[in-house]
Amino acid sequence: MSSPTPLSPTTTRELQLLFEISRRLDQSLDLREVVQPVLVALADHLDMNYGTLTLWHRDTRQIQIEAAHGLTPAQTRRGRYRLGEGVTGRVIQTGEPIVIPRKSESPLLLDRTGRGKRSDTSFICVPIKIGAEVVGALSVDEPVKPLTALQADARLLGIVASMIAQAVRLRREAAEAQEQLAEENRRLRGELRERFRAEGIVGASHEMREVYEQIAQVAPTDATVLILGETGTGKELVARAIHYASNRAAAPFVRVHCAALPESLVESELFGHVRGAFTGAVRDRQGRFEAAHGGTLFLDEIGDVAPGVQVKLLRVLQEQEFERVGDTRPIRVNVRLIAATHRDLATMVANGRFREDLYYRLNVFPIYVPPLRNRPSDIPLLANHFLRLYGERGGRRVTAISTEALQRLLSHTWPGNVRELENTIERAVLVCEGDTIEPRHLPPVLQALPSIPEPAGGGLAAQVAALERRLILDALRTTGGRIAPAARLLDTTPRILAYKMRKLNIPPQPSAARPTPESPHA
Repeated sequence: MSSPTPLSPTTTRELQLLFEISRRLDQSLDLREVVQPVLVALADHLDMNYGTLTLWHRDTRQIQIEAAHGLTPAQTRRGRYRLGEGVTGRVIQTGEPIVIPRKSESPLLLDRTGRGKRSDTSFICVPIKIGAEVVGALSVDEPVKPLTALQADARLLGIVASMIAQAVRLRREAAEAQEQLAEENRRLRGELRERFRAEGIVGASHEMREVYEQIAQVAPTDATVLILGETGTGKELVARAIHYASNRAAAPFVRVHCAALPESLVESELFGHVRGAFTGAVRDRQGRFEAAHGGTLFLDEIGDVAPGVQVKLLRVLQEQEFERVGDTRPIRVNVRLIAATHRDLATMVANGRFREDLYYRLNVFPIYVPPLRNRPSDIPLLANHFLRLYGERGGRRVTAISTEALQRLLSHTWPGNVRELENTIERAVLVCEGDTIEPRHLPPVLQALPSIPEPAGGGLAAQVAALERRLILDALRTTGGRIAPAARLLDTTPRILAYKMRKLNIPPQPSAARPTPESPHA
């Protein structure tokens, strides 16, 4: 059995070079970071004066130098070509390598970088391909050699270009995957913003318009907000609307329901704890303040927080700093605080059950969410919203609420507010056997209610007309008298709305003055 033929010194050096280049290309996903050492290795092996990696940018339709050896930054910036222009542009256009024995004798060389067309220098340029697609070129300047030696160097550069091509492909795929994740993240955040934007909160009454205006005023700021209102009015929805309309929308929105946590756990939940801080603390745990860093922390039912925790909350609001339970190291955070409660905090302060200094820190920008009984014109809008929501979610073809059922909804005082109405409609959709909700599909407490007392001027028709008139006027006030936006609010067409206005003797509403195209402020 014959022994293997020993490799020539030249082949050995080439294999060592290719191994070194392979190792370099595996070290980072940043192409500029890994190609520079590759060019240095080529310079040592080929005794080259200059080397460049150029890439074809499909978006700008330009070829430009991405990495260079031996060029100054200014020379590198000048290395830009169009497809087919010069040697580099020709190689990328055709996908074929070009070997120039003497640079001074080639009319193809443009010398954009200004390194000179010397007679003692050769130039080799090979394409970088991903499949059939040419994505760039690798070129070197080296001392003049016999043509056979230059062709051997061109073959070696072709192998290196193939290795770089694989690196480009992997990095392109990683970049595309990252962009897809970023796009999915943007889409999901967009859906959240759309879901919780102020305009998405159902209600066109005058009372709710005031809430929308306050959200628009405070959202762009970092002011602390205190949301007041009865249980079930939608205080968390208002908090989310503020967050997603703010410059913190891309950061976390973290909710803590203070009333749902035992007093012994509230402090640990808010500020976190270290291992061994108490029985059961087997590891360090991050608190909600840390989780909300850069974003918004929503403390629901702040009125139920114990006095000891109130002291720590005051410190965080003043200094944006706290310690985990069982630790002495301060942690700084950048968090916007929104609090909510159904309690009368001012009375609690007077009775000594809530810290006065914390109350004033929280009450920077109060927003009062009115109870549903104070905005009856929103009941039909909310009922139809929940009807569509639970009809789609449960795959039920329930599309309408009968006049008699709507009368029961309007007669109820809704102590549980919007949450109670939502639960009522969800139940009605589940038990409805047809496409219309009737009084028998409502809870017994609503079935037993009488209709709204008839107005002096007539029966059911007059009631419906009065309700329609109020809904239309509320919508027109919301949109500044503009019919098309009001029609969208009422889920109808401008033509039908105009017809209803004539029928109900609703005069055109004054519109807010807006600049005309000729106005200097337009």
